[in-house]
Amino acid sequence: MVLIAKEYLEKMGITNTQYAITKHIDKDHLHLHIIANLVSNKGEAIKDNWIGLRGKKIVQSLTLKYDLKQALSKDLSLTHLERFNEKEANRYIIYQAIAENMRRCKTLDELKSSLSRARIKTLYKYKSGTQELQGISFKIGDYKYKGSEIDRKFSLKNLERAIEQNNKLQLKPPNASFASYNKVDNPHDKSITETDKQESSLIEQLIKPERNNESVPYQLKRKKKKQQLRFH
Repeated sequence: MVLIAKEYLEKMGITNTQYAITKHIDKDHLHLHIIANLVSNKGEAIKDNWIGLRGKKIVQSLTLKYDLKQALSKDLSLTHLERFNEKEANRYIIYQAIAENMRRCKTLDELKSSLSRARIKTLYKYKSGTQELQGISFKIGDYKYKGSEIDRKFSLKNLERAIEQNNKLQLKPPNASFASYNKVDNPHDKSITETDKQESSLIEQLIKPERNNESVPYQLKRKKKKQQLRFH
């Protein structure tokens, strides 16, 4: 795994610099976290433009090359929450709660009400002096997270988009249900059917519930925080 990590750094162009690699066992599949100095040993800045996209493509190629487990989506059944510190574990608890309740909610306030029953507070951020909504956060216990910190698909923009598409799908007549997507009786309806498919795909991706065969307790015992190394 160390050799794979070094190959990743080389392909990213992060060479001749300080870095640290650590193995994590908080999930059933072993994985690595990397933290690296983006100033080389010669004092030169290492380019980080499009680093997220480049890193994703390189990880995908290495995954196929070494026949590693593909991370297609979050799978909470493979996540050992008891190995997390309390802050990180609560972030996963909020993730699961949003995923499970999102499909039934027609407004953000309905989502807020559903989450409150799980003792999760939803906090709105407004533009100064206005009622224009700018952001959304979630709080559980003493910990507060922006929606995008829970997951990118739970940012305010993406949540609003998911609710909008969900409402559109619920308003469609019975003959336009998901089951009819593969049947096109009228050739002129093909464009409409394609739009329906896109809307369905969007809502499924944004609020797809994650697999988890075990219930997650709200409160986890406090554990001594351990230093975690992450790639930046």
